[in-house]
Amino acid sequence: MHVDIVPVGDVDPVVKREASTGLRSVYECDVTVHDAEPVPSGALDASREQYRAEEFIDLAKRVGTGTKTIAITPKDLFYHRRNYVFGLAYLGGSGSVISTYRLRTSSDGGFSNRSASDIFSDRVRKEVVHEIGHTLGLEHCDNKRCVMNFSPTVREVDVKEQTLCGTCQREVL
Repeated sequence: MHVDIVPVGDVDPVVKREASTGLRSVYECDVTVHDAEPVPSGALDASREQYRAEEFIDLAKRVGTGTKTIAITPKDLFYHRRNYVFGLAYLGGSGSVISTYRLRTSSDGGFSNRSASDIFSDRVRKEVVHEIGHTLGLEHCDNKRCVMNFSPTVREVDVKEQTLCGTCQREVL
């Protein structure tokens, strides 16, 4: 499998590196980082001051060169009626997106005394692995430690590991 990371907007080099590392470690795939793309015109919902996640997926699928593509952006994303999303992917599809906007909170809720940058890096790795998992056909997992567990808050992201549980591994690897 080849995953092409498509930075959208001003994406920190650390984010690109962590995303690449996370994907390689879990899926043992080839990863490339595409040239940065501008934010899709029309993606902003001015009334919400947020961006439509699906517009970023469409962009990644259009310009990405991998069998799977993932857009990464610092913009605040939403999808339909959800207040926000950390990421979005269509089950079994080729494109996905994550946003780092809400992953940058300074604390992990007291789980550890690690630095904010280490916590942020972990979150980026977990979210890219999670969204690519959806493109591989994985649904949300009930195992709270599995990276495929549904995590609507950063605290829940912090609880899970950045790997697939045995059940999810058997489904895709």
